[in-house]
Amino acid sequence: MEEPTIDRSDPDLPPGQHAVTDFPVVSTEPPPRLPRDAWTLTLTGVNGSECRWDWVAFRALPAETFCVDLHSVAGWSKIATNWRGVPLREFLAGVSTVAEYAHIFTWGSYTTNVPLEDLVEMPTWIAFDYEGAPIPPEHGGPARLLIPHLYLWKSAKWVRRIALSNRDRPGTRERDRLHSYGDPWREQRYRDHAVRPTDRPAATTGRPSIMTERARS
Repeated sequence: MEEPTIDRSDPDLPPGQHAVTDFPVVSTEPPPRLPRDAWTLTLTGVNGSECRWDWVAFRALPAETFCVDLHSVAGWSKIATNWRGVPLREFLAGVSTVAEYAHIFTWGSYTTNVPLEDLVEMPTWIAFDYEGAPIPPEHGGPARLLIPHLYLWKSAKWVRRIALSNRDRPGTRERDRLHSYGDPWREQRYRDHAVRPTDRPAATTGRPSIMTERARS
């Protein structure tokens, strides 16, 4: 992989990060070649109940255009990236659950974990466009999770299923030494302690997400 192009002109970065002008491709596996008409997203409850959206149903949900910064655990940050996607609150609206965690599964073997309250209370999306065009497979297309207040490994590419649980389970990278939560502003890169409520960021932590439009797709 080529070295990222570095721009050190922006000081508003989490500790240990540097800005890049390209978009490095980092993945634990090759991208699946998944046509949109075969894509589905499933939400699984603690009791095994399921809600499922195919591509048409997914694109019928209210979508937003938004601008966020992305922070990789490898040390690079890409500033002011533009996306379009459906907020996680649209999938979780009306869901009554005792779950405290969400486990994210993809169309590959990759998994990750995140506290459910982060998906509900923080700006998070299932994105389908990047910089005005469909997300390319190497960056997570046809649809990927975006959780910009955490390190980028939490924003799973090729998202397939969100399983709600009352028990936390580490995902692919969390089993491989990385932190269970992964707040870049606290530099939580590696596993050293359990997630505590004080580890979680306030809504104003770091650079805010910028909403530019909210409308039906």
